[in-house]
Amino acid sequence: DNWEDLVKFLQMAQKKARESYVETELIFALAKTNRLSELEEFVSGPNNAHIQQVGDRCYEEGMYDAAKLLYNNVSNFARLASTLVHLGEYQVAVDSARKANSTRTWKEVCFACVNGKEFRLAQICGLHIVIHADELEELISYYQGRGYFEELIGLLEAALGLERAHMGMFTELAILYSKYKPQKMREHLELFWSRVNIPKVLKAAEHAHLWGELVFLYDKYEEYDNAIITMMNHPTDAWK
Repeated sequence: DNWEDLVKFLQMAQKKARESYVETELIFALAKTNRLSELEEFVSGPNNAHIQQVGDRCYEEGMYDAAKLLYNNVSNFARLASTLVHLGEYQVAVDSARKANSTRTWKEVCFACVNGKEFRLAQICGLHIVIHADELEELISYYQGRGYFEELIGLLEAALGLERAHMGMFTELAILYSKYKPQKMREHLELFWSRVNIPKVLKAAEHAHLWGELVFLYDKYEEYDNAIITMMNHPTDAWK
């Protein structure tokens, strides 16, 4: 590896001509030799280098400290967030995601925080994801697939008060209660029955043998025959 020699050569070449290609290769060579303070100094001053391009090359090669420095320089907050996640700098990654403000970045940082068991930070990200109905399923399966039911329920509970709370959130929380916290299901339905997808929640209540909740939903759905049949089949549980 002759990167040190290449740095010397490019530094000489750069003094003779401020060529974009030379300066771009020089900052990559500085990254390769881990001369990060020189790299920072170079990109902070006037230069003609393609900094974003070198940032991408560093990222691809797993040189995340150099990539962090370069993405910071060009204010590419989405790529910076991705880089910080690899460095385990979750709090700063969340701050970068906030600046990038794209669902894709929020998801990437959220899932990385879940992997790192940084659930408070994951929740901050998650609140920006659950408001998009089409993103909800992936988020739920990510948490559920790793056994983090408590944290998922906590996230959805925190999201119910958001201005952009939608039916999918109330519905999925009801289904999660039916599976993991049946004691919370009834109160949730009494408060929010008009905001859930009743057929979906009916199915979940039946699957979980929550007969009282099932009768409650049949009543709200005006399926009185089904309510009566359930009460007759499960008299001790359904008469609540």
